[in-house]
Amino acid sequence: MTEPKSERNTEKIVTDILQTIEREREREIVSRRFGLFDRKETLEQIGELLGITRERVRQLEKAVVIRLKMQAEEGNVPHVKNLQIELIDHLKNTTKVARIKDLTQQFVEKPSRIEHARVAFIASLCADLVVVDENDTFYQVTGLKSEHDEKQLKARVDQVLTAVKDIGKPTTIAAIAKQAKITDEKHVEGLARASKHIATLNGRWGLTKWPMVNPKNIRDKIYVILYENGKHLHFNEIAKAIQESGFKRNDVTVQAIHNELIKDKRFVLVGRGIYALKEWGFKKGTVADTITDVLKKAGAPLHRDDIVREVLKSRYVKETTILLNLQGKPQFKRVAKATYTVAEQ
Repeated sequence: MTEPKSERNTEKIVTDILQTIEREREREIVSRRFGLFDRKETLEQIGELLGITRERVRQLEKAVVIRLKMQAEEGNVPHVKNLQIELIDHLKNTTKVARIKDLTQQFVEKPSRIEHARVAFIASLCADLVVVDENDTFYQVTGLKSEHDEKQLKARVDQVLTAVKDIGKPTTIAAIAKQAKITDEKHVEGLARASKHIATLNGRWGLTKWPMVNPKNIRDKIYVILYENGKHLHFNEIAKAIQESGFKRNDVTVQAIHNELIKDKRFVLVGRGIYALKEWGFKKGTVADTITDVLKKAGAPLHRDDIVREVLKSRYVKETTILLNLQGKPQFKRVAKATYTVAEQ
């Protein structure tokens, strides 16, 4: 029976497991290397503390974990078998492979760095699970051994990464699965989350260097907000949307948003404090510039009502603002009642 998260005492669990290790030095090494009660320590740090070489620390750590894993499989290590059943059931019903960080959130009421380390330690003792340690390419993940060993798991992640690169733009997990020729979309999601080169945002997946899935600065976040809304917004609305989003570092000021909107060529001022994306067909310029473009495109004088209607397609201003520009700017000439053209230079 699955134990409720609120009742799962991981400190007691790992303490009970460590008590099965006879030698205190080996218990110390495992505890410090995994960071079960404090921060993780390096081989050098532990070697210096215990008066042995870093290589000896590595050898002892590996030997103890292998021994514990064998004993756990025989049912001689407390808690591990039951926890392995829970972890396997969860993985089978979800993505078959998962980041340890995500598993910790599923199995522990108050996830933390130490809880994360404890879940990783327990997973490493489960004979039916495979664990990939974190490096520059992979997050720390665990997966079903029935699906893939460590080498195969890494190869599958690379397969998914190649599919994302081949697609070449933010897309869905379904599209990535099809490109990678893997039928289980949930499994593909788990594999994608294992890679440090793949990111996701609001259902879009892509390379971490792509702003639409991994916005790193204010300008990228503005772009995502405008893109997702699909329409022009006032800079106050953009700031509010970012502050209410799930972006990292979303505590931006309205002034900072306004400053970045002015600087970036991707954004076009289309009204008083209102901005749109240039890729939607908007051009930078004043209301007078827009009126000039409308008249030149028409190739003939236009009635003011027609001018107003055309300008309002690309500028979100009051009609009176357009009329004041028509009547007050020297580049426009009235050629008949309420009818205007561009004045000769």
